[in-house]
Amino acid sequence: MSGHSKWHNIQKTKGAADAKKAKIFTKYAREMAIAIKEGGGADPNSNSKLAAVISRAKSENVPNDNIKRTLDKYKSGAATENYEHVTYEGYGPGGVAVLVDALTDNKNRTVAEVRHYLDKYGKGMGASGCVSWQFDKKGVIVINGEDLDEETVMMQALEAGAADFQVDENIFEVYTDPDDFETVKEALKAEGLEFLKAEIQMVPQTYTALTSEDDIKNMEKMLEVMEANDDIQDVWHNWEE
Repeated sequence: MSGHSKWHNIQKTKGAADAKKAKIFTKYAREMAIAIKEGGGADPNSNSKLAAVISRAKSENVPNDNIKRTLDKYKSGAATENYEHVTYEGYGPGGVAVLVDALTDNKNRTVAEVRHYLDKYGKGMGASGCVSWQFDKKGVIVINGEDLDEETVMMQALEAGAADFQVDENIFEVYTDPDDFETVKEALKAEGLEFLKAEIQMVPQTYTALTSEDDIKNMEKMLEVMEANDDIQDVWHNWEE
């Protein structure tokens, strides 16, 4: 993958949502619900999709009690929610490409809210496929490399099956094919490495800079309201600060 690393941009725009624990708990409860539905049950020992979601939830400090409550809810049959995964595409201020991933039990509500955000702060919602072609789905593992040897970590990552390794100041970024993500993550964890972030992301192929103060303020506000929406799981964009 070529070009300057955008971890600091991603970290800032996603950091507001990550800082809100209630939002994180809601996010993973819904992801677990989808995994239980698609993977065949609420037992992570026999449902690899669910096990992967639980692993990610724990990496973001979701308490074991929260995870257990969600599992018990589905095992007992008390859960009545029926979440669906939907993706919306559109344009932010200055033509920034925006992908919105949501898990919702009411698509009419969610699409209306996302359309409102894009209309109010950006250039509106587009048709399916209008911007997704500008992104590549990748596993992304971010490591604080301040006290680590760059060459050693790079070799560990590549030997584990990583597709690319980049350095941005003291931040190491490991990129994988989505299918190799869990294998590489577990191999690096076994080496004693700790992650700032480890997840599947939609990584932009190119970036769009905003020069207007109004565009920058609108972009920041749009991300803020989207990340505060419980239906919205992730917001991916190609804004370059």
